[in-house]
Amino acid sequence: MPPKRVLVCAVQVPFTRGGAELLVDGLVRALQEHGHLAEVVRLPFTWGPDKREIIKGCLAWRLLEITRINGSAVDQVICTKFPSYVVRHPRKVVWLVHQHRQAYDWYGTSYSDFTYREEDREVRQIIQRIDRRCLGEARRIFTISQNVSRRLAHYNGLRSTPLYPPSLYRDRLHPGPYGDYVLYMGRLDRAKRVDLLLEALPYVTARLRCVIAGYGPERKDLETLAHRLGVAGRVTFAGYVEEAELVSLYAGARAVYYAPVDEDYGFATIEAFHAAKPVVTTADAGGVLEFVEHGVTGLVSAPSPEEIAANLDRLASDEGLARRLGEAGSLRVARITWDEVVRRLLL
Repeated sequence: MPPKRVLVCAVQVPFTRGGAELLVDGLVRALQEHGHLAEVVRLPFTWGPDKREIIKGCLAWRLLEITRINGSAVDQVICTKFPSYVVRHPRKVVWLVHQHRQAYDWYGTSYSDFTYREEDREVRQIIQRIDRRCLGEARRIFTISQNVSRRLAHYNGLRSTPLYPPSLYRDRLHPGPYGDYVLYMGRLDRAKRVDLLLEALPYVTARLRCVIAGYGPERKDLETLAHRLGVAGRVTFAGYVEEAELVSLYAGARAVYYAPVDEDYGFATIEAFHAAKPVVTTADAGGVLEFVEHGVTGLVSAPSPEEIAANLDRLASDEGLARRLGEAGSLRVARITWDEVVRRLLL
């Protein structure tokens, strides 16, 4: 395949970095390593009490002219999450991270700031119309998981193909000793349910520590919760960690906890398995369950502190079990590669 000029369209929430940003970084790097000229186009995404600001963000993408840059044609664009796919281009491919979930499956729940007021309902309907039209323009639609594909079919009537993204750290992660801590790696926000892990610790009878790596708006509340539960002495809040420490934390963990609410995908799962660590999750964790099978690659329970604690105790008391589940997980994600992603995304 001759080299292509490719723009990856990405959304940036100011002062926030998570899985979507890592995906974009990894994709651009992979395209460049395959000999293509690849760059990122990022526009900020913000929202507030006036939901019409979201529509203005969509308009900004629609008005963006990226068919040609400085007189030279852009061969293809690859769009990721809402509203980057609103951009116009004759060779648009979507690799959908997620839509604006507050207007879809989270609507009417505590995770959405959309109310039942008439103006909010109107903006929600506009978002859904924009999605149907602009996603429908794409030459191909891929998603990052079966879970995202199911939502897209359910709400928008659009067919898509799941294409799993590798971790940016895939080649650096490695197994290590099965230590004395359970690891959480990710953003600290309410939908990730780190509070469930802390609430489980008082029920854990084994001498198991907890390391929470990441940052986000829930940090102070989680620290307060740990003190209130009397487990602060067993919990380390590591904050943001650089790559070397991230790799080391995965390598030395007994297990990884990752149990968000109906997750799109979840890099923590993939990264845990690359380090041959079992994942403790819940039956409502969404895309995580595409990889975590109870008793095979991890342990799955109801989203209750007592049941999560029981699974942590099982792994803490049986290193052999932790090793078997983690090694099975490693085999499950071995075929998720950037070579495959690049091959399928390029037209």
